[in-house]
Amino acid sequence: MVSAVALIAVVGAVISTVTAIALHSYLQGKLDDQLFDAIVRAELPRPHDPQRNEGLEFVAMPGQPFGSVGARVAPDGSLGSGARVNRSQSRTPSERLTSLSGEQLAALASVPRDAKPHTRHLPRLGSYRLQYAKDGALVFGMPLNEVNDTVGRLVLIECCVTGSGLVAAGIAGSAMVGIALRPLRRVAATATRVSELPLHQGEVALHVRVPLAEADARTEVGQVGAALNRMLGHVGSALSARQESETRVRRFVADASHELRTPLASIRGYAELTRRGQERPGPETRRALGRIESEAERMTGLVEDLLLLARLDSGRPLSYATVDLAPLVVDALSDARAAGPGHRWRLELPDADAPALVRGDADRLHQILVNLLANARTHTPEGTTVTARVRARASQRDGGAVQRDGGAVQLEVQDDGPGIPGALLPHVFERFARGDASRSRSVGGGRGGGSTGLGLAIVQAVVAAHDGTVEVASVPGRTVFTVTLPAAGQGVGGGARGGGDGARAPGPPPSHSRHTASPHGGDRPIGERRGHDDATADPDAAGFSATT
Repeated sequence: MVSAVALIAVVGAVISTVTAIALHSYLQGKLDDQLFDAIVRAELPRPHDPQRNEGLEFVAMPGQPFGSVGARVAPDGSLGSGARVNRSQSRTPSERLTSLSGEQLAALASVPRDAKPHTRHLPRLGSYRLQYAKDGALVFGMPLNEVNDTVGRLVLIECCVTGSGLVAAGIAGSAMVGIALRPLRRVAATATRVSELPLHQGEVALHVRVPLAEADARTEVGQVGAALNRMLGHVGSALSARQESETRVRRFVADASHELRTPLASIRGYAELTRRGQERPGPETRRALGRIESEAERMTGLVEDLLLLARLDSGRPLSYATVDLAPLVVDALSDARAAGPGHRWRLELPDADAPALVRGDADRLHQILVNLLANARTHTPEGTTVTARVRARASQRDGGAVQRDGGAVQLEVQDDGPGIPGALLPHVFERFARGDASRSRSVGGGRGGGSTGLGLAIVQAVVAAHDGTVEVASVPGRTVFTVTLPAAGQGVGGGARGGGDGARAPGPPPSHSRHTASPHGGDRPIGERRGHDDATADPDAAGFSATT
């Protein structure tokens, strides 16, 4: 639209310029004709009045326009005197003439004496068309004021008309383009609605189409709409085929996992029974039976993880209740310390007046903690410090009560290990994603010795089922997994603790809001709840003993 208006403006400017130049040439030509006729009349001999052939009365002859100038050439070739027609109404020619100044006579003298009209500017008089007679006896000129004024008025009129036309063209063009593009905007709206659909996962019903009125193949916009409808139909068919394939795969994984649980349990049981039987097997047999039990245990864990993911993918409902994350973290950290005594384990809990209450499935939330701590233990060397941190973020405080509406609870698991490789970082939550040797302490072995690549995938699936988010930030020396869960939507008093119905029932939380499992044999307080002075944390109440 802008380019069209600009093109109209250029065309209008060209037309106006050509018109102005043509009119100026035409009017100037008419003035030159008048000038030539005036010189011819001035050269006519007057036998009855010889003095008029030598004076300046020719300048004021009838028919000469106001402001005309003229001068006689002296025998030596110089201009002796000159005159200009004034506005006097006298019938006497001499009274209707005004003498020219020396500067004005000098301008007249500068005109070439070739009997052709020339344009000169006379001081204080303006532009003139001047011409010498053929015999060079006189010079006569007429003002260009009327010509310039006429051309100026024409240019002004053309500018006004062109400007008005541009404004009208812009308004009319905008309206026409808006009407013409209205179907295209509806096509774009359809494409926008499709782009907002969650096509990356789950079952997708792609029923959005361009209306038939905008899919008429006889118009350009209709061709675009029809092509978009065909593309959407093809994409919808592909998504349906993908969903059917994923459903079959999930059903197969769920069925296979469910069916494998019993034989794996039988293998483990028979291997353990044989190893502990009355007959003492040899060393090689005992080692083989131990390996059978270890691999059966690892396969059982893998099958359980696959079965859980299949259930989460199928959208099975969880057992929701109000759960306090602090006892879950204490128990999970105690278990992690028992499994990894070579690590330094630290715990940070919120103040007593701000309990970390969420609405969720206690068993699944506990599994989030177990998987994150196991990930830190498995993929970092001994001596690494692992910190579990809970932060309850309330939306507002009123009196002593913490309002949870709109708040969030953050769970962080931080370690100071070698970090996650940059190439792996965007894929850590994908299934069967595994780190390289820089972050792996051991591979293979039993359930706790290696990684199946499903732990973080389960974390993401469980967090998503709780309408939360999980993020990871990693640099060498600092890796932090942050789980954000919606807080329980209720007002909670200052000292309330514990979960609701269905919550996991761990032991009581420690008497301090924050404590650390010290590597030197005992827990030391790192932050105390309000109302407790000089108290010490009880490792037994926290659910784990002192580290080494």
